[in-house]
Amino acid sequence: MSFTSILLGIVVAVAAMAALMLAVAIFRTRRIVSLAEKLVPPSGKFVTIDSNRIHYMEKGEGRPILFVHGLGAQLHQFRSTLFDKLDGYRLIAIDRPGSGYSERVAGATGGLSEQARVVHHFIEALGLEKPLVVGHSLGGAVSLTLAIEHPNAISGLALLAPYTYHSGAIAPEFAALYIPSPLKRRLIAETIAIPAARKYADQTLAFVFGPQPAPADYMTEGGGWAGLRPSHFYATSTDIVAIGNDYPRLQKRFGEIKVPVGILFGTADRVLDYQKHGVEMVGRIADLDLELAEGIGHMPQFGAAEQTAAFIKRMAERAFRA
Repeated sequence: MSFTSILLGIVVAVAAMAALMLAVAIFRTRRIVSLAEKLVPPSGKFVTIDSNRIHYMEKGEGRPILFVHGLGAQLHQFRSTLFDKLDGYRLIAIDRPGSGYSERVAGATGGLSEQARVVHHFIEALGLEKPLVVGHSLGGAVSLTLAIEHPNAISGLALLAPYTYHSGAIAPEFAALYIPSPLKRRLIAETIAIPAARKYADQTLAFVFGPQPAPADYMTEGGGWAGLRPSHFYATSTDIVAIGNDYPRLQKRFGEIKVPVGILFGTADRVLDYQKHGVEMVGRIADLDLELAEGIGHMPQFGAAEQTAAFIKRMAERAFRA
């Protein structure tokens, strides 16, 4: 047998093995997705905003409070923890475009201005009269952008552990999500991302929730299973790539915000530095209301639900009175 024939045989064998591994990854992904959609199905309403199909839930009557979730999250992070603690208001939580069961229009960039515009048009579509907007983590960045670029649409902001400063660096914990190529992002989303996310779910939740433990029912009541879907991973990766395109210029405009703004930050947050993203915001936004939750991590709506609800009520009173 010639050397060329041997080499060709090796190439064919490697290609066959790669194809088999790819097929296995796709099969495992489809199996996880099927289970995820069974355990946490879409349970709200849908409305089309700028060609994005937005999934949302609402409860109650009164002045509106709109909840915008963070990176890789979905609306159940508010519904399961806060909706029963905020009587007297119309509460609306959305899945941001591409996250949860919301669908992001093809070709969307995931930029902060783009997302804020969708939220603005959502407010208009539902006829919400100047809501208080509650933004968590990356949802805080979207909410701040909304206040800068669409100031007349809202009454105020209540921000939970918000992402307020972009240095240009990607934290090691999020490095695997930074995939600049849309094609590579799609390939990974449909093959290895979801099985890997399922495998390391406990470690991820320990990091995000720590030092508090993740609730035992988080994957169902907290909506965690809804994130184990290729479209959700693709949107999350898109968001983390896009934030660097908008935030450097938007950070310089915080002083333009005129609506009441409050920030609640846990002092034990492992995801975002509460000093950099919280304390250092004092003076950058006029009359900023800063509240610290001692010993609480990045998920105050879970780890300090009563304090978080009280903070939102205080900001609602201030915003709607203004």
